[in-house]
Amino acid sequence: QVQLVESGGGLVQPGGSLRLSCASSISNFRDYYMAWFRQAPGEQRELVAKITPGSKTEYVDSVKGRFTISRDDAKKTVDLQVNSLKPEDTAVYYCNRVNGANFPVWNWGQGTQVTVSS
Repeated sequence: QVQLVESGGGLVQPGGSLRLSCASSISNFRDYYMAWFRQAPGEQRELVAKITPGSKTEYVDSVKGRFTISRDDAKKTVDLQVNSLKPEDTAVYYCNRVNGANFPVWNWGQGTQVTVSS
C-alpha cells in the first residue's frame, strides 16, 4: 500500500509563497509520472502540475509562471513551489502518481490546505 504524505500548506496573504512537499513510500518512485492536484470547496479536484521521470514539467494555464513542480528521486519526494498566490488558489493540495491519461493511480493522502486571504 503506497503512502503519500503532503505537507507545507498554510494561511498566506495574496502575493505570498509556500513550498508544498509530498513524501512517498514507493521503492521505484523514480519510474513514475507524478502530479499535484487541488480541490477547492464545492469544486472537482483538478490537476495543476505534472512531472515526468525525466523531470519534464507541465502546468495548467492558471498556474503557469507561478507554480514550479520538482522531484527528488533519492528522497522520493515531489515538491510544488507556489508563488504569487491568489485567493482562487485556496484549496486542499494533493499529490499522486498519474497514468498516461493524467488519471490518479494511487489512493489519496490527506492533502495539505492552502488558504490565501488578507
